[in-house]
Amino acid sequence: MEQLHPHDPHRIGPYRLLSRLGAGGMGQVYLARSDRGRTVAVKLVHLGLAAREEFRIRFRQEVDAARRVGGEWTAPVLDADTEAPTPWFATGYVAGPSLRRVVAHDFGPLPDRSVRVLAAGLAHALQDIHRAGIVHRDLKPSNVLITLDGPRVIDFGIARAPAGYGAGLTRIGEVIGSPGFMAPEQVRGEPATTACDVFCLGAVLAYAATARLPFGDATQPGGLPALLLRSTEAEPDLAGVPAELLDLVRDCLHPDPAARPGPAEVLDRVGADGTVADGRALEPWLPTPLVAGLGRHAVRLLDREDAGPDRAVPAPPMLPPSYSACPPPEPEPLPRPRTAPTALLLAVAAVVGGLSAGTVYAVMSGAEDPRPPVTSSRTPAAGASGPPAAAASASASASASVVGSAPASPPGAGRLPEEYVGSWQAVRGSQIWRLTLAPGGIGEQVMSLAVQDPGFACAWTAALRSATDPVELDASTVTSGAPPTCTAGSRSRFRLLPDGALRRELAGGGSPPLDYRRR
Repeated sequence: MEQLHPHDPHRIGPYRLLSRLGAGGMGQVYLARSDRGRTVAVKLVHLGLAAREEFRIRFRQEVDAARRVGGEWTAPVLDADTEAPTPWFATGYVAGPSLRRVVAHDFGPLPDRSVRVLAAGLAHALQDIHRAGIVHRDLKPSNVLITLDGPRVIDFGIARAPAGYGAGLTRIGEVIGSPGFMAPEQVRGEPATTACDVFCLGAVLAYAATARLPFGDATQPGGLPALLLRSTEAEPDLAGVPAELLDLVRDCLHPDPAARPGPAEVLDRVGADGTVADGRALEPWLPTPLVAGLGRHAVRLLDREDAGPDRAVPAPPMLPPSYSACPPPEPEPLPRPRTAPTALLLAVAAVVGGLSAGTVYAVMSGAEDPRPPVTSSRTPAAGASGPPAAAASASASASASVVGSAPASPPGAGRLPEEYVGSWQAVRGSQIWRLTLAPGGIGEQVMSLAVQDPGFACAWTAALRSATDPVELDASTVTSGAPPTCTAGSRSRFRLLPDGALRRELAGGGSPPLDYRRR
């Protein structure tokens, strides 16, 4: 959670803004409260998108679609103004971390019973979504929030009407989803059906039970094209999935959409009647450490005071390293669901066939380039087929010349302070950031930085610019991954915090700082 910036509005519609929650490809997200005291998340659309009529048409349709979703298992769309000069919409604020954060950072694979309750809650959510006549198309761990009552599905920003429903929101040829969770028919560019969401459900359950994606990730040999190929042809790796859920998960991941169970069958097979009812788990469903963290999270949210953009706000009490003070939508860098670019699809066309050259939703690295994703049509993005294999691990030894570095300093000049040297790690949304700072002097490369996400990986290096407190580094250079997925960043500043964390801030203030901890 971040205090409001001076240029942020005091209010959006009837909602009083409290703080920034983060930013994504569509716009800035704020924590806010209504005049009646309800806490909400308000998303304000980027001005550049708001000026495009095509975007406004789609935004209106998507908000209308999301408002049709009822039930207790999703974050409801409460309000919106699609005709405002800068459109916005408000959803219920769900006070809990994402499943991605819980598994990748806070706890690890969930116990068998927790996965069963997760399956029941997500199947109920899909029933509600499908009953509204839409397909989510991007059900993944970062779009599932974990609460004491059960899971909640969020982010209908890419939800689309299924084939044959009304006017439809999907253009022919679009391939939308998150690699590693996309159904084979999504990869091939075929019309999306509710069966796509069931495939995503199977992938999410496998991840929750094992902390691994069933078809691997883009850091493996072959990168993103190989991941898409495995998703269409390979058998899923389900080692570690509980025995009582193994057949169900395998059936959800069946390559034939017609062979997958529907949400109602999923509910029956997990014994949902005995585990969940009325939007909540009938008994405690989370391990004790997660329950304790959620309790602390709720207390701190209640203690949050109103803030205006014209005055400084004390930082909220520090949560334990395993918990964030805000749920998704998560701050930049946020990998938006993207359409597979033409160049990437052609790389696997010989095997999966018929892939469409759809819109490209470029995934920016965010912390190195805070610009929103760029949309283009039928334009092969150079290097957008994903980063080379093992980009994250490569960063530790990567080296490259740095554009604009300060001239090398003579022996004995300022060097990186010893207390900064070492390996650090941070988690932001679905991404894991690994930072290595090596001994060195001004003008020498001291930073290796890598980010790993289920859909991509990037790596950078940077040279030391100033060794005084705060330490400054030159602009970063990409060493693994290619634009538009991975882009160079501006100069950065490091500061050690009283609690031992290391904060990195980019020059210009366009992206929120990220706090790292030793690993």
